[in-house]
This record gives sequence, C-alpha cells and structure tokens, in this order.
Amino acid sequence: MKLKNIKYMKFIKQTWRFPAALLMLTALLSSCADSFLDQPTTGALPEEPVATQTGVNALLIGAYGALDGQGPDASALGGGGPWESSPDNWIYGTVAGGIASKGSFGGDQPAIDPIAKFSTDASNGFFNTKWKATYEGINRCNNTILYCVQAEDIPEAQKAVILGEARFLRGHYYFELKKMFNMVPWIDETTEDPKTPNDVDIWPMIEADFQFAYENLPAVQSEFARANKWAAAAYLGKTYLYQHKFTEAKEIFTTVINQGVNSAGVKYDLIPLFRDNFDAATENNAETVFDIQMVANDGTGSISSSNQGGMLNFPYNSPFRCCGFYQPTQDLVNSYKTDPTTGLPDLYNYNDDPVKNDMGVSSDDAFTPDTGTFDPRLDWTVGRRGIPFHDWGDHPGASWVRDQAYGGPYAPKKNIYWQATQDKFADQSSWAPGTAINVHIIRFADVLLMAAEAEAQAGSLPLAMEYVNRVRRRASNPDGFLYEYRDPSNPMDGFDTTTTAADYVISEYTAAQFGSTQDALDAIYFERKLELAMEGHRFFDLVRWGIAEQTLNDYFAYQGSITTDVRGGKFIPGRSEYYPIPQAQIDLSVDETGEPTLTQNPNY
Repeated sequence: MKLKNIKYMKFIKQTWRFPAALLMLTALLSSCADSFLDQPTTGALPEEPVATQTGVNALLIGAYGALDGQGPDASALGGGGPWESSPDNWIYGTVAGGIASKGSFGGDQPAIDPIAKFSTDASNGFFNTKWKATYEGINRCNNTILYCVQAEDIPEAQKAVILGEARFLRGHYYFELKKMFNMVPWIDETTEDPKTPNDVDIWPMIEADFQFAYENLPAVQSEFARANKWAAAAYLGKTYLYQHKFTEAKEIFTTVINQGVNSAGVKYDLIPLFRDNFDAATENNAETVFDIQMVANDGTGSISSSNQGGMLNFPYNSPFRCCGFYQPTQDLVNSYKTDPTTGLPDLYNYNDDPVKNDMGVSSDDAFTPDTGTFDPRLDWTVGRRGIPFHDWGDHPGASWVRDQAYGGPYAPKKNIYWQATQDKFADQSSWAPGTAINVHIIRFADVLLMAAEAEAQAGSLPLAMEYVNRVRRRASNPDGFLYEYRDPSNPMDGFDTTTTAADYVISEYTAAQFGSTQDALDAIYFERKLELAMEGHRFFDLVRWGIAEQTLNDYFAYQGSITTDVRGGKFIPGRSEYYPIPQAQIDLSVDETGEPTLTQNPNY
C-alpha cells in the first residue's frame, strides 16, 4: 500500500496561510536569486517576525523547496534552463558518465556536447546555473539555522529537529557542489563576507552537518518528505565512502542496514519489484531513504514541482510531445546481457557482442529484437524497439527518435509515467511534460551497494557478495519481468503473464567471482551501473573509484563508432575529474584588492 506522502508544494501552501511568513519568505527568496556572492547570508532580513516558530518553519520549508533546483519560475534559482540545474544530474552524472547520450540532435542545447566530451570551459553557462541553484539552497538553510537559534518561542527539543533538518539539507547541497567542483567556498550562518576563498577542503564540514543531523533527527517524521536520522546516517556513510574512509563507512552502513527505517517508520528493505521505484503510484516505500518529492497538477499552472529539470527527456514525436533527449547508450544496453548458463554479466568484454538495435531501420520496416539473454532491469531502464514501453505500446523505434545517427536508437524509461495513470501523475501545463515521479537521492539498493563496496575494501568479501546478491535477487523476481501485451492493439488491456517480452536470465554471484578484493570490486562497480543507471551517479562513481580515464576513453572509442555525438571526446586526467568553477562566479568574487577570491580548478 502506498504510504501517505505530503509533497513540498502542499505543505508550503499550508505554511503560507500566515501572511507574515509569506512576506518574509518571499523577501528572502527574492534577495538571493542572482548570486550567493551578492550579499552576506547574515543580516539579510530583520529578526522579527522571522525569528519565530512560524517564520523559521517557513524558512525550513523554503530550504526543502530548493531541492528541485527550480522554484515557481523555472529560472528563479539558477537563471538558465531548468535542465541546467536538474537535481537528478542527468547531464553531469549520467550523460558525462557514458550511460546516456545527450540525445535530440546536435543543434539543440549544444552546450551539453562539450560537457559530455570533457572539452568544456568555465564560460559554459550550465555550470553557473547549477552553482547558483545549489548555493540558493545553502543560503536558505543558513537563514533557517540563523533564525532558529534566535527564536525564543521554539522549544529546545524542536529546535534540535529543525536544525537537524536544515543541516541535513545543507550537507546535501554542499555534497552536490563538492562532487562536481571539488574546491568550493564554505558559506554558513556565521559568514560575514561571502567573498570567501575556495581554499579549504569542505569534507569535514559536510561530515559535521550529517553527523549533527544523525544525532538530532527523529527516526519517524511528521511528513514523509522530511529527512530522518537514518537518511542522515546513510548520507554520512556516503560522505565517508567518497573520501575512501572505508572503515567508517562500513560501520555506519551496517547500522543503517540493520536498524534503519524510512520517515514513516518502515524498516528499510528492497521492495519486491524493481520497477515500482519508478512509478509515482508506488514510491515513498521501504526502499526510500531520501527522495526529492515531485507532484503533478499542483494548481500553479506550471511544472516547476513536476521534475521540470527532466522536461526534455521524453521520446520525440511521441505521446509525450517532447523532446528526445537523454537517450541510453549502446554501451549501457550491452551491459545488461547475461550468460545464458550462469545468468551473470560479462564485466570486461560486454561490448564484444553488442545487442542488436534498429539503427537505420524505419519504423515501417520489420525488426526483430535481439534474442539473447538479458538482465530484466534492461527493459525497465531502456526503451528499445519492439519491447513494451510501459503501457504505451511497443517502442516503435525510429519514429520516436529525433536523430538516430547522433544519439542512437534508445529512449529513457525510469522517468516515464504510465498511460493508465497519466491524468494523476503527468503534468501537461508546459510545452513539455512534467511528472510526479520522485528524484531518488539515496534508495536502499544504493545503500546496499555502497555497503558492499566498503565491505570489499575492508576484506569482508562474503558479506560484500551477499549485499550484491540481495540486489540481484530482487531483480530476478519473475513478477518483475516485462511481459508481452495481452492484446497488442490495446496495450492498456495489460500483459500476458505467460510470455515475457525478452529472454530474461539473471542469477546470483558465487564465491568464485568474489575470490579477491579486485574481483569483488569489479562486480560491485558493474552492479551499480546496472541497478542505478539513469539515476545520476555514474560519472561521480567513476571519478571516486579512480577509473574514469580508462572507462570513459574506452567508451568514447566504442560509442563514437556508433553515434556522432561523442566523437572526439577525451577524458583528461588532472582536469576532467571536476567541472570548472563558473567564470561568472570568479568574476563576481573580485575583492577590494581587485583580485578574485575564487581560484579556478586545475588545467581549465
């Protein structure tokens, strides 16, 4: 049964019943839209009436509201297109990670192409949009903390919870900046001069925020959308993992796995069906650690709360209208092949025998999908010709693709709402669709795979294998396989559960594949690719694992032989691990001496 969920916009409206809170929150958000460098965080507002229980709660809700990177006006937080600051990092984590092509055609959003090929520079406005949107979230957190401490009508126990939520959110925003730009300035509620140099490693401060949240947040929250202590613990473990503090990560992930519950008090677990993580009707479940909540048709006449950052990412010339971006790569599709006997993937040579595709085949011409054996997660992740596209009918191939030669033949699927429930979970208020499908920041499968990584690094190979197999065991649930339509002429009539759409064969690993630490890590890294594809993780994973150069340059060589979009791409070690500090922010940071306080990342 779906858990009760209070969406951000819904409880923002509840808080905005108070005129004073509305005025103060509006003033705050307007004052910070241009750049965090334009003014100090402190002193932005008079203490009264913000330093009250009502005012502080409004500020906290505003801090949650910045999670989607959008705001009521698509450009309010970032200043560019909503996709530039999309919270799922589809450009910066997935496209740049070789999981998806930009898609559409070369002349549409061309600034993404150099990001995908690592030939970009600091003048690319996408980075400035992401930077501003993320620091807007930080500024809202800082104001929440500042006025919460000053408020006299908030009981101390409640203050601790508010501060825990605000510091959790601030930790999240800074984590986003750290993994993208590395050296960024730390601005908190005590900062007097916002022109702070980016010369200090902020990992310790991020750790401290998540540690505080872990120690002060309750296990169960009043609304599902709010972060709880176990979300903070999982994020703290992720922070350790990024720093290669494997012992610390191992310990806290063990606690989360054994004791953790979601914000409704339900023990963390993998839900039976993989696909249910990507359906608004079944989200906010036992697998939800922390999601950015999305809602359709909220009465605003916009899709700003409906994953507006992903509005481009629907099949072109289809029932979704727009726009043909975010096409899964052939490299990704090939990764889901399994051995027909062992049911395991080929970790090293998966591109040697590529999955059959319909490149160059008209939708009017016959096409038979590949008859090999596959991990069933393929067809819940990728839309491919001749396979059911949820309940919209079989994917027709070329007629839903804007330029196959440029972006390939595939379509994204995890972000696609179902036809049967589109009236409730799709939003058509704009020129491209919105969707109520949440953005996953951390889900329990991610926790298990991060824990497996920490255990493998610590030498606990049997436990690492069990965590990976737990994920694969869920994927092998036959109830989660994709079936052929009962009546192909009427896809909404449902599926014939006696006939699968492809030959799905998936099995668990044995000790033979986890015989050494490196073997185990190779399997874990590949499992993250399969399980978390199209969820924004891949580029950042490759960088922290130290294998981005080899993996991505191999990808460019392979994928570039198929599609034109990434030809000429090259990952350059010592440069490409992080994105450039936006030049616009460097220019804004010039101090009274005439010198910028922000320093550019190496080799840009």
